[in-house]
Amino acid sequence: MRSRYKPWAADLIADNPEIVISSPEQQKGKWKEVFGNDKPLHIEVGTGKGRFIIGMAKANPDINYIGIELFDSVIVSALEGILDDEEGVPNLRLLRVNGADLLNFFEKGEVQRIYLNFSDPWPKTRHEKRRLTYKTFLELYESVLPPNGEIHFKTDNRGLFEYSLVSISKYGMLLKDVSLDLHANEPEWNIMTEYEEKFSKKGQPIYRLEAQFQAN
Repeated sequence: MRSRYKPWAADLIADNPEIVISSPEQQKGKWKEVFGNDKPLHIEVGTGKGRFIIGMAKANPDINYIGIELFDSVIVSALEGILDDEEGVPNLRLLRVNGADLLNFFEKGEVQRIYLNFSDPWPKTRHEKRRLTYKTFLELYESVLPPNGEIHFKTDNRGLFEYSLVSISKYGMLLKDVSLDLHANEPEWNIMTEYEEKFSKKGQPIYRLEAQFQAN
C-alpha cells in the first residue's frame, strides 16, 4: 500500500522511536523486554494505515502487537493513529521494514500469530513469488512461528484468495476457517481495515481464512 508523499513523515517517525522501533534487528529475541512483559506477540505484515492493528491492540490488551509496513508515507498514518488515541496503545509497536526480512527481527517461536490483510495480489504469473502466500513466504512465516502457529488472511481479491487456498494446502498447512463472504454473517470480533470497509460498502465480498502450520 502506497500513499502520497509526505515530506514530514520521516521526522515524525524519527521523533517517536519508542513506537516506530528504529533498530528492530537489535531487538531480535528481545521483544518481551521491549514490551516489558511476556504476553503473546502477534504481527501484521503490511499494516497499511493501521486501523486493523490499532483496533486489535485495543481490543486485546493481553496480547502484544507489531505492525510492519515499508513506506514512511503509509506507516506514519498508523503512528498518528496511536499518538492521537487518548487512552494510548501501550501493547503496539511499528516497524518500518520489509516483511520479507522477518528473520532479521524475530527468533523462532517469538511470534505466535501473523496477520495478512489485503495484500497486493500481484495478478501476473511472473510476479507469483511476490505474493505473500507464495511458498517461500509461508516458509518464512513458519520460521518465526512456534509449532502449530497460525496465519490469518483477509482479501477482497478472489483470484488471490483461490491462489492462497491452493498454496497453503500444498504447503501442508491445516485450513481451520474459510469464509467466502465474511460480512454475510460478520463475527463480533472482526476488526475491519480501511480497504475492508471501502470494498464491503460497495458490496464486494471479503474472503478470509485461518491456516495452521503442522508440527513435524
